[in-house]
Amino acid sequence: MQFDELVAVMRRLALQAGDRIMQVYNGPEFEVRAKGDESPVTEADEAADALISAGLRRAFPDVALVTEEQADTHGQSLHTFLIVDPLDGTKEFVQRRGDFTVNIAYVLHGTPVRGVVYAPARGRLFYTLADGRSVEEIGPFRDTPGEVRPIGVNPVPDNRALMVVASKSHRDRATDDYIGQYGVRDMTSAGSSLKFCLVATGEADLYPRLGRTMEWDTAAGDAVLRGAGGQVVRFDDQAALTYGKPGFENPFFIAYAPGVLLHPQG
Repeated sequence: MQFDELVAVMRRLALQAGDRIMQVYNGPEFEVRAKGDESPVTEADEAADALISAGLRRAFPDVALVTEEQADTHGQSLHTFLIVDPLDGTKEFVQRRGDFTVNIAYVLHGTPVRGVVYAPARGRLFYTLADGRSVEEIGPFRDTPGEVRPIGVNPVPDNRALMVVASKSHRDRATDDYIGQYGVRDMTSAGSSLKFCLVATGEADLYPRLGRTMEWDTAAGDAVLRGAGGQVVRFDDQAALTYGKPGFENPFFIAYAPGVLLHPQG
């Protein structure tokens, strides 16, 4: 895989998909349907998925592709593949709260090594460069990359005063109980994979997820966080979160700046 070409293609497709999503978001009322798992889907999800999938298959025909909106891509375990959530945070999109993202990632031997997270309503674009380092590009976004700034996790978080980020739509008592074991300076909430990016930029130190997620929800944000010096581990044994699992479902996990002293129950 030529990572310079991969990054350029992922960035371009994410921006194009974001434009299409915003056309729906800023337009008249749109239809919301329920998928088989009762999660919502809109025309924006489907249009973005079609655009990204066609672009990735054209550019990388020999690389397996997994995408949330195409159930026929979910049937096999893989080690190296592209994975897409064309509109992560559909609930945020439907409620017009803005915290939704386009997620595209490349997984190599079970590890997400390159990824892009684009939040079109927030005007924030995060991605890994060809060498694996993570950046945030400063808009306005054009065909060729503009100004980028390197991002990195908070190198020495104060474990008595952590900034914690949690889900807007999936907060529960178990998550609150776990967070309560830390010294917390403040908390913020965010939708979609933006939570990984807030840890990647040092705007947060800790993101625990004690709820169901799929690999397409997390791979791009995970790649960005890893490229910024962060880590994502399983909640049960603190082993690194891996990808290509049967069914593509994640266990509970913790995303964090390595200076955070994880509670032993994590």
